[in-house]
Order: sequence, then C-alpha cells, then structure tokens
Amino acid sequence: MKQPDLEIDLLRTFAIVAETGNFTTAGDVLGRTQSAVSQQIRRLEDIVGRQLLSRTSRSVALTPDGEVLLGHAHGILALNDEAMRRMKQPPLEGRLRLGVSEDFIPHQLPTLLARFRRVHPGVRLDLVTGLSTGLVAALSGGTLDLVIAKRDAQPQSGRVIWREQLVWIAAEGVTPDPDGTLPLVVLPAPCSYRRVMLDVLKGAQRTWRVSCTAHSIMGLQAAVQGGLGLSILGRSFTGWDISEAPAALGLPPLPDTEIAVFGEEGARVELADCVVEFLTDALQGMAQQALYCQRRTSARGKPVLPF
Repeated sequence: MKQPDLEIDLLRTFAIVAETGNFTTAGDVLGRTQSAVSQQIRRLEDIVGRQLLSRTSRSVALTPDGEVLLGHAHGILALNDEAMRRMKQPPLEGRLRLGVSEDFIPHQLPTLLARFRRVHPGVRLDLVTGLSTGLVAALSGGTLDLVIAKRDAQPQSGRVIWREQLVWIAAEGVTPDPDGTLPLVVLPAPCSYRRVMLDVLKGAQRTWRVSCTAHSIMGLQAAVQGGLGLSILGRSFTGWDISEAPAALGLPPLPDTEIAVFGEEGARVELADCVVEFLTDALQGMAQQALYCQRRTSARGKPVLPF
C-alpha cells in the first residue's frame, strides 16, 4: 500500500509549535492565525494517523509519537532548505581561505563543512583552525580571506553572528586547595577566556593559581579532563566528556562570548556570504533542537546536552 507523503509546510508548522509550545506564538512566527496553525496540525495528524500534540487550555506538549516525528521533521526540513538553496542560487565557484576559531561549534564543524562541500561542490574551502587572536592576525597578514572567531580578538571590527554562554568546567572531584585557592587551566595571553576568568575571580575576591597553561582548546580540554584544574569554555563544549563545574564550588557567574565574522569587506562577497549564511542557518537549527531537548528533558530531571 502506498504511503501518504508528508507535507513540508505542515512539518515546518509542527516544528515551530513544538519549539514555542503555543499555537498563538507559533502563528506570530509563521504569519498565520492561531486557527490556521491548529488546522495544519490536525491535517498532519490525519496524514500520520497519530496524535502528535497534547493540548490544554494554556499549553501544548508533544506526545511520544510527536517526539518521534519531530526528530524526523528537523532532518527533512534541513534537507529541503538545503535543496532549495542549491536550486535557487546559481552555482558558486572559487576559493576561500577560511579561518575558524577552535571554539566555534566545535563538535559540529566538520560535519557542517562536509555538508557545505556537497551543496557547493564548486567552492574550494582552504580551512585553518586555531585560536582567535592568531587567526585574526593571519587575516591582517593576508594569508586568510575570512575568519570566524571570538569578537574579543579585535573588538572594534567584525560582525557578530552568534552569542554563547560561558560556563565553568571541571572534572569530577576537582576541589580548591586547602586554603581555598582555585587551580586554573588557562591559555596563553592574550586570550579572552583567560582575561574573563581572572576578571570575574578578582571581582568575586577568589584566590587562584595557574595549575596548567595549555596552547590549544584541545589541550585545555585534556588538562581539565585530567583533573588539573578548572577553566571556562562555551556551553556547547559540555557533553559526555566535559562537564560544568558543580554549583557547590560557588564560582561566580560568567558573561556570554560573542562570535564574529572578520574580513567580509575584503573577501569575495558571494563566497563569504554563502559560507556565513550556511553556518548561521545551521546554528539556528541546532539552537532550536537544543531548546526542544532542554524543555523535554528538564521535566524528567535528566542532564541536557546543548547541541
């Protein structure tokens, strides 16, 4: 028997309702009335033959079947949007020397760039990763065309494309010294992580010592995992192998970090715009999935992976 086809428009509405948890808010996002949104959800439920949402007078929640479909919906929508970009835009060709900071979507970057290569096979990306200050210096020296890095690397320039909460990270069992001094894992100066960490500890009147100086994000992670001390990174680094420091340590709150794109004015415009739009669209999609996962799991008391 022939299976019915899922409709992209209905899946998009369903994903927005799941994200916002409200028909009216979803309607505002989509530019539709609450009634139209409800009708689309009913049509989707008719197609799949399952109840996808549990409705009350105040809120909307996913049913178990809705949770299953939402995972597929995100994948289908991503493929649809990728295909439409490919069809609508003229084929791009050229070379872009791209520098990407190690702290920008660390877990997802290889997969995203592989996807970009499939969508734009005519674009050659020469990728360099490293610390933000070094990449911005390479841009100034003419060895890179475009850089995505922390805004702190050159505060007076760059266009902010992403913000992320900084968090304290530590291995299980790491504690202050007997006199209360905090052991820190740092990157060499100049480094915004180092500056922020020391500034907030000074403001909180906490004593500290440098227990390890690492020369890369990977080295910093390894030192923290090995129990050499505390450090800070963006929340997207936390997961199975990196954990946020326990609240019992009483560490001071941290600000957001800003990711910016540098060199747009000097790079080939269509290539730079294409890369930046592709990565920011991917970030928005990951953020929506993270919000959904956080809402779904927080009620169950389970740890939440941010991306």
